[in-house]
Amino acid sequence: MKPAAFEYHAPTTAAEAVTLLADLGDEAKIIAGGQSLVPMLALRLAVFDHLVDLRRLEELRGIENRGDAVWVGAGTTHATVGRDPGIRRDIPLLHRATPLIGHFQIRNRGTIGGAIAHADAAGEYPAVALTLDAQLHTLSPRGQRTIPAAEYFTGMWSTAMESDELLTGITFPVWRGRTGFAIEEFARRAGDFAMAGAVVAVRLDADSRIERVAVGLIGLAPTPLRAGVIEAELVGRPVAGIDAAEIGRSVTAGLNSVPADIHGSADYRRRIGAVMVARAWSRAVEEASND
Repeated sequence: MKPAAFEYHAPTTAAEAVTLLADLGDEAKIIAGGQSLVPMLALRLAVFDHLVDLRRLEELRGIENRGDAVWVGAGTTHATVGRDPGIRRDIPLLHRATPLIGHFQIRNRGTIGGAIAHADAAGEYPAVALTLDAQLHTLSPRGQRTIPAAEYFTGMWSTAMESDELLTGITFPVWRGRTGFAIEEFARRAGDFAMAGAVVAVRLDADSRIERVAVGLIGLAPTPLRAGVIEAELVGRPVAGIDAAEIGRSVTAGLNSVPADIHGSADYRRRIGAVMVARAWSRAVEEASND
């Protein structure tokens, strides 16, 4: 199939883009890399009268180290994120998530802002943003605002952004000290969306007690999730006394909205999720312990 007819707009500034969004209303849709939207348009799962293309907006591209955080422009491609030495050094979880996204053709065109704004619960970047407490920066005709990742994802493929808002960048805090990071996911084939996955970040103190921890889940709910209750229980405990398999079971036991489809039941995904949490936990702890 082919997309329904639409009018194409190619603004050259972010201000021009948000003005178009405000003027065109709900009949307009932003297109960045197009790796999620174009297939939906081609299958007519989505129909819009206007597409606002962001490819000319150079101000949305780039990576900047800002001391205790790294800013990534929303228009920066996955491939750029994946090969940036600063990201690899300062935000290793983002670096490690990138090769898991689709295939290299998708990573060459897809953008980090597009992936996060698409808000797919099976996506890697939304889970990483949530796990690392990223800040999402937006622009609208009313000005700029910053949305914490914990408040950004509101439902299946939906976010806290208004229809005339544009995601301009994401700020990721830098974790320092004895830290470890890991992402694990299970997919039927390389490049497929994950059926279930986990993202873990941990920091240990000098006595190898857990000083800070974040556990994110991929594909196990309508939105990316954090295991906040388990995280709180882990802080202050000696890392040596924690069983990875038990962490996996505890994190997934209380999940009530696990999706089910032809690829697997909710219970199957929950069991996979527990294994992914355990693996990610073990890898992250090992890295932190060796730091």
